[in-house]
Amino acid sequence: METTIETIKRELPRLLREEPELRRFVLDISREYFADRSTTDERFNRILDELARDREMQNRKWDEQNRKWDEQNRRLDEHIREQSQKWDEQNRKWDEQNRRLDEHIREQSQKWDEQNRKWDEHIREQSRKWDEQNRKWDESRREFDRVHEEIMAQAKKYDRTVGALGARWGLQSEAAFRDALAGILEESFEVSVHNVCEFDDSGEVFGRPDQVELDVIVKNGVLLILELKSSIDKAGMYIFERKARFYERRHDRKADRLIVISPMIDAKALQVAGDLGIETYGDSLEVPTR
Repeated sequence: METTIETIKRELPRLLREEPELRRFVLDISREYFADRSTTDERFNRILDELARDREMQNRKWDEQNRKWDEQNRRLDEHIREQSQKWDEQNRKWDEQNRRLDEHIREQSQKWDEQNRKWDEHIREQSRKWDEQNRKWDESRREFDRVHEEIMAQAKKYDRTVGALGARWGLQSEAAFRDALAGILEESFEVSVHNVCEFDDSGEVFGRPDQVELDVIVKNGVLLILELKSSIDKAGMYIFERKARFYERRHDRKADRLIVISPMIDAKALQVAGDLGIETYGDSLEVPTR
């Protein structure tokens, strides 16, 4: 048998070249296990066609996504132009008001000259008028301060929103955005935001040992654990929850509130936050004090 096998191995290539009947016989036997060239080419072409269709579909999706982003950028540009027009109109009104105030001051100066000549006779009446005038000025000043604070808060919010879009496209770093939100919290709520960085030896957060970074606030015995990001998705929400639980176990203390502050929170991430008991806010000024 071994000799026969060796003889077949040695003679078979020559016989296949010289004996058509033997070649067809061998092909018929092997066809059950190996595809012929035409079948192989057909399968290969079918795979190439499927890959081409997949690539075309992906290109259509990218074109649609780019169209949506272009439309969003166009709306943002229109909003910025409208806001600029409103500020121009507001400045014009302020200039007009200042002009009227200057005219009023000049008129008052003339009246003061006249009043000085009649001071002795009308001192009590003028004193009463000045008390009333001062009250009105105080009310106007308080209203002006209130409106000014609202305008500045709105301007900061628009700045952070534009900054978040820039961060998404690589125009601004995540750390700079986080520091900006932390600054607003410290300024508005008189708290101190502490950045905590601890090493997870067991890998319970990321599945392997790594650094775990969190922002925490401790005020009057209340512990708040924060996530300050320009944008966050479903996976990021789960990671934040695991980091918070890691911090609680490490320090043997339960957090009173878990808070995520981001102007761009994915819809699925909002659902996850609701299931996990995480508060979400689009701006640091929206966080209620409890």
